[in-house]
Amino acid sequence: MFRPTLTLNYDRVLNTLAAWLLALFWLLPLAYAGWTAFHPAEYETRFVPFAPLTLENFAQAWSEAPFARYFLNTMILVTGILAAQFTLCTLAAFSFARFTFPGRNILFALVLIQLLVMPDILIVENYQTMRRLDLIDTIAAIGLPYVASAFGIFLLRQTFMTIPKELDEAARIEGCSYLGILWRVYIPLAKPTFLAYGLVSVSHHWNNFVWPLIITNSVETRPLTVGLSIFAVTDAGIQWSVINAATLMTSGPLLIAFLLFQRQFVQSFMRAGIK
Repeated sequence: MFRPTLTLNYDRVLNTLAAWLLALFWLLPLAYAGWTAFHPAEYETRFVPFAPLTLENFAQAWSEAPFARYFLNTMILVTGILAAQFTLCTLAAFSFARFTFPGRNILFALVLIQLLVMPDILIVENYQTMRRLDLIDTIAAIGLPYVASAFGIFLLRQTFMTIPKELDEAARIEGCSYLGILWRVYIPLAKPTFLAYGLVSVSHHWNNFVWPLIITNSVETRPLTVGLSIFAVTDAGIQWSVINAATLMTSGPLLIAFLLFQRQFVQSFMRAGIK
């Protein structure tokens, strides 16, 4: 009579062990990068519990490549893309969620189809478009193909559709325009979704590599990913500790952001889930 309970506990133990094992495999490369970055080069391939700590690797990496410029370029890039995506996706999602117009379902289906198109397929066409616009080797060229996000439109539409329409009517009675309703009602209630989408967008474009590598040619426009790859290739024969220090510098802001906002990140997707 106790077999179902024993089976349930056994499955839970197996699932927990599998989760911890996967987490361990995920942490091993990060742990190695952290170890080599904070220890002298002679400890790259051996673990000594009381090995001396050092920040020399970070100082050396910072001095041997223009990481300050790479950070500035990346911040301008992700901030510009996020601002454009918030504006366009919010307006489009509000239209799909609250307005009835001919062809609405067809247009939204076309938006969803964009989720099935890999960005790498459009690299050649995007490059030709940027060349015609004379935007090669500019930060704008990196961000323009991503200013409209089908995922962002879908996610915000799902959230807006959960907001009671009675709030629209109350706001209209108070004299609010449609933009006023969007600004005073929908956006405040959708803050967790905006936060989650912002983290997804920033992390994606912070780590984006192929398109920035193709479209940029100079230090003045390269983001961190491209700059780090060039630094690693150039200095691969020096020290892994220096390269890993540079890697931690470039990925550290994302790790900190995720640790700070991980609860809001998960909860927002649960609230705006596919309903």
